[in-house]
Amino acid sequence: MADTCTQGIDTGFVALGYTKTAILGVVQGLTELLPISSTAHMRLVPALLGWEDPGSAFSAAMQLAALAAIVSYFGSDVRYVAFGSVAAVRQGNWSSPALRLAFGIVVATVPIVIAGVLLSSSLNACGTPIRHLWVIGVSCLVMAILLALAELYCRHRRDVSSMSIVDALIVGLAQVGALFPGVSRSGSTLTAALFLDFKRDEAARFSFLLGLPAITLAGLKELFELYRAHLSLHAWSILAVGLIVGSLSSFATIWGLMRFLERFSTWPFVIYRALLGIVILAGVFYAGWV
Repeated sequence: MADTCTQGIDTGFVALGYTKTAILGVVQGLTELLPISSTAHMRLVPALLGWEDPGSAFSAAMQLAALAAIVSYFGSDVRYVAFGSVAAVRQGNWSSPALRLAFGIVVATVPIVIAGVLLSSSLNACGTPIRHLWVIGVSCLVMAILLALAELYCRHRRDVSSMSIVDALIVGLAQVGALFPGVSRSGSTLTAALFLDFKRDEAARFSFLLGLPAITLAGLKELFELYRAHLSLHAWSILAVGLIVGSLSSFATIWGLMRFLERFSTWPFVIYRALLGIVILAGVFYAGWV
C-alpha cells in the first residue's frame, strides 16, 4: 500500500487508484454542494467499504470540481457581479446592487480566510483529530438541529438583493464552520441565510456565490501544498480523474438542488443529516469504527 503521508500531507487517495478515486469523485460531487457534508461521506464511504481514507488534502483539492460546476451553472450571476461591480466603480455608482453583492461576498469571505490561515497547520495534517468519525457524527447532528430550527422559526421571504453587509458577515462567519469535517460549507451558509429569513433558493444562490472565493483559495492552496509534497505524475493523474468525475456530478447536483429548493423545504436534508450522525456515532461507539 502506498505511503499515505507525504511530507506531512495526508495523501491517502494515491493508494486508492483510478476506479476508487472516480467513485469517490462521484460521492464528493454529489455531497459537496448539498447541505449534508461531503467530508462526512468521504470518511464514511471508504470506512464502510474498507478502503484507505483519501485524506483531507484530497477533499480540499476536490472542491475545485464544485467550483467548475458553480461557475458553469451560475455563469450569468458571476458575470453580473464581476462586470456590474467594475462598471459601478468606474461610474461612481456606490449604490449599485451588483457592487453591494460583490462587497458582501468579499466581506463574508474574510472570516474563513483568517480562520483557514490560523488553522492551516492542523487541518490537513496526517492523523489530525478533527477527522475522527465521532467528531463528524456530532457535527452532523448539530447541523441537523440548526437547519431544523431555521425551517421552524424563520419566514424565508427575502431576496439576495436585500442582503446587507451585516447579513453577509453573519453568513461568512457561519462559513468558518466548513473547516471542520461534518459541518458542510453549503450547509452552514445555507442555514445561516435561512435564519436571516432568505427564501430557500435565494439562500442557496448566495451560498454558492459566496463559496466561489473560499473554494478557489482552498483548492488552489491544496494543489500548491500537494505540489510542494512532490507528488508523482501517477498521483496527479489519480487526482485529475477525481476532479473530472467530481465536476460532472457536481453540476448535476446543483441543477437538481436549485429546482428542489424552489418547490420544497430542507426537511429531507435535516432528516438525512440526523440519521447520518446517529449511524456514524453508533458505528464509532458500538461497532468500533475509527
